[in-house]
Amino acid sequence: MEITPKSSSSALGRLCRKLSPRKTEAGHHEVGGPIENPTTCSSISSNSDLQMSKMFDFFDENGDGKISPAELQTCVRSVGGELSEEEAEAAVEASDLDGDGLLGFEEFQKLMEATNDDNKNQQLRDAFGMYEMEGSGCITPASLKRMLSRLGDSRSIDDCKAMIRAFDLNGDGVLSFNEFTIMMR
Repeated sequence: MEITPKSSSSALGRLCRKLSPRKTEAGHHEVGGPIENPTTCSSISSNSDLQMSKMFDFFDENGDGKISPAELQTCVRSVGGELSEEEAEAAVEASDLDGDGLLGFEEFQKLMEATNDDNKNQQLRDAFGMYEMEGSGCITPASLKRMLSRLGDSRSIDDCKAMIRAFDLNGDGVLSFNEFTIMMR
């Protein structure tokens, strides 16, 4: 079961972004301090696990090792989001693997990963919408040229065609949302 209410997804996403680490230019994370060796996957993974653990502890207000719908609702409100009791219960139910009505750490991780995926997809949709021709469902060379000009990067139609051609999987001369998603990875 997926969480579909927009308000719960965006509120959870804001909380994820607020509590998750962000790299600074010096290679440090704003939350959690420096990474011992940023080039090794294990240190990045362990830092990510540590941050998820901190986020879980933040949600788990009573320290019982589980997150209730009420705790989830309180934390979302703490970052200015709105999450109704029903939405909080639906979010917990969607990720509750053992059926106890609460989220353990692994269940919580699953919920946060799904929320992050939803937020990434929404961000891609928003970006795609900026480049597509009004309602056409695709990015054309003309719409790409128009948007690049607005961003201060004036390109010729031929340049825009070449840019599209690099990611145009079906050869129709335009970018669909799926092609745009691949390009943005």
